[in-house]
Amino acid sequence: MSDVIEEDELDEDAAPIEVIGLVSQYGDHLIHDGLNLKVKRGEVLGVVGGSGAGKTVLLNTLIGLKVPEGGVVKIFGEDLDRASTAKWDAIERSWGVLFQQGALFSNLTVKENVAAPMHEHTELSNKLISELAELKIALVGLPPLAGALKPNELSGGMIKRAALARALALDPQLVFLDEPTSGLDPIGAAAFDELIADLSASLHLTVFMITHDLDSLHAICDRVAVIADKKVIGVGTIPQLEKLDHPWINEYFNGPRGRATSQAYPARERH
Repeated sequence: MSDVIEEDELDEDAAPIEVIGLVSQYGDHLIHDGLNLKVKRGEVLGVVGGSGAGKTVLLNTLIGLKVPEGGVVKIFGEDLDRASTAKWDAIERSWGVLFQQGALFSNLTVKENVAAPMHEHTELSNKLISELAELKIALVGLPPLAGALKPNELSGGMIKRAALARALALDPQLVFLDEPTSGLDPIGAAAFDELIADLSASLHLTVFMITHDLDSLHAICDRVAVIADKKVIGVGTIPQLEKLDHPWINEYFNGPRGRATSQAYPARERH
């Protein structure tokens, strides 16, 4: 077997995400200053931080929606700033994104939304794309009839699941989730957490999840990265982070809500 990597292939042994010395800003407003982060293959990484810490800016940088002012961003070993057109196509096929509000195309049905990435990035027949879209819809727990509905006909939970089905359309290795349980009631949020955990395990996904939901962090995350002071100030399991002496960490994990959530997951010690 050849060790040569073709131009349109990615290095499967490289870290899914590696950020080195990231500098991000809008005008004179500095958001990240020397941020470093490395995500392990197959893990569910939770990303937390206060309002304005730059969580979504980081996500947008990772998926190429924002060009950084400094540093290096690598996806499966590929420097986004130096990637060729062929590499960019491979990179985009390697990830799926669930935006906070779903970001479904309002004029398309759920099935058409899920099929859209396949039409853009593959040469599959329309029949096969239709069948695969139906499979993805079923995979996220939506009934078959949901495929014919428009986004404005869906509940909040169904929108999240439809957006997740679209994120999984190209069988990605890496999935970005921006506040996936935001706006859901506790029962719906718990069900969505369980879905993410099941899909991550069964599909061998690496998950980068921005969230403020303490239940989600405890329930499904292998590690958590904390953004504060324009950097990642700690990465580890929740018990490891709770030992760090930082005001934001102490308030978030060791405050009343954090303590109550920890007590609800007494045996949770992720690797």
